Amino acid sequence: MRRWYVIAAPYIWLLLFFLIPFFIVFKLSLSDMARAMPPYVPVFDMSGLANFFSQLDFENYTFLLSDPLYINAYTSSLKIAAVATMFTLLVGYPIAYGMARAPREWRPTLMMLVILPFWTSFLIRVYAWIGILKKEGLLNLFLMNYGIISEPLNIMNTTTAVYIGIVYSYLPFMILPLYSSLEKISPALNEAAEDLGSPPWRAFWQVTFPLSMPGVIAGCLLVFIPATGEFVIPDLLGGSETLMIGKTLWSEFFNNSDWPVSSAVAVVLLLALVVPIVVFQRMQQREREAV
Repeated sequence: MRRWYVIAAPYIWLLLFFLIPFFIVFKLSLSDMARAMPPYVPVFDMSGLANFFSQLDFENYTFLLSDPLYINAYTSSLKIAAVATMFTLLVGYPIAYGMARAPREWRPTLMMLVILPFWTSFLIRVYAWIGILKKEGLLNLFLMNYGIISEPLNIMNTTTAVYIGIVYSYLPFMILPLYSSLEKISPALNEAAEDLGSPPWRAFWQVTFPLSMPGVIAGCLLVFIPATGEFVIPDLLGGSETLMIGKTLWSEFFNNSDWPVSSAVAVVLLLALVVPIVVFQRMQQREREAV
């Protein structure tokens, strides 16, 4: 029974804080908007389970699929999150590799430096980038003082600023799983590959990188999933021209008070992220079982 208690604990946690809220949001997405408080009219009554399918109303979902605004918001969010994840991997992998190959007594200090930004509020860290990237900010002052540029760069309120903010904010989530995988790889494997005539760069790509793929996949998921629904960074650094689904959801919920449509946006976003991940995990499991 103790084993059942241990297994039941995370399932109860998921039931209370994920499944039940998800079904509440899903039920709300089947409602109609109303000028009242709360601003929706429920069209799905839990008491009438006998007429379950007849009560389902997917009008809000068909509206999302037919409106170019939401389609562009989803595609733009996925694109920005994918590109930012790639940049985060390019920046985080060398850092994690250097940490894994550093002397053992230095590794706890390096780990602390990686997680040190978490000691400061996320909002404050994003606001700090406004002072760095704006036209009269620190970056432009530095570049102009050294004669690298003749006039200020226009970085704020662009997609580039969003990329910078996402890479900076989510870099620790990429470094930590990469470091965990790279630390377990023995340097003797690379030395053996070099002894067999493989150049260092080829030994890295044929030995180290494939063995670190679990960390790469975990880090990419930890960055890509929250970056897709990010709201604070595109709102503060991207400006009004940056179209992401998090900003669209916030606008529907607070500006338009359209709770049913905003709930449908949230449900579609969740399914768009969860379903591919579940399929990928099943494929990985089948490959491991085949081996």
